[in-house]
Amino acid sequence: MKISMEKRQGFTLIEILLVIAAIAILAGIVILAINPNRQLGQARNVQRRTDVTTILDAVYQYSIDNNGNMPTGLDASTTSSQVLGASNPTGCSNTCTATTTEAACLDLSTNLVPRYIVGIALDPTSGSASNTDYFINKDANGRLVVGSCDPEISAIINVTR
Repeated sequence: MKISMEKRQGFTLIEILLVIAAIAILAGIVILAINPNRQLGQARNVQRRTDVTTILDAVYQYSIDNNGNMPTGLDASTTSSQVLGASNPTGCSNTCTATTTEAACLDLSTNLVPRYIVGIALDPTSGSASNTDYFINKDANGRLVVGSCDPEISAIINVTR
């Protein structure tokens, strides 16, 4: 009886499947640790912070150039905000979850575009020209507040000056 030992080359199917399973488990753990939905939400919130600051800067620049007068249409109500958007008579009050808003949108584009700002910014996920999903309000101290209606990850995004 002759026993021959051949040199074994390559991997068996079981070995390959075990390696693939281990890689899949590790990849799943890494994806959960990175949490791409949270990362994308944070990136969109950064864009929202930039947008509200830009809008507020443009409104104040307008005010400086017009002897302290605010853009037309900005109301004096301190209890409710106005959603920015094209001249939309109704529908803006039911889209903003961050604050109480009035039914009509406020169109600042005629006062601010193109001299103070290239265009009125839109929310990265839900903004449109008729409803940007950003709001503006004058508080009880006479300071302007510009904010995002629907930020992600339970963030509060508004700038007051």
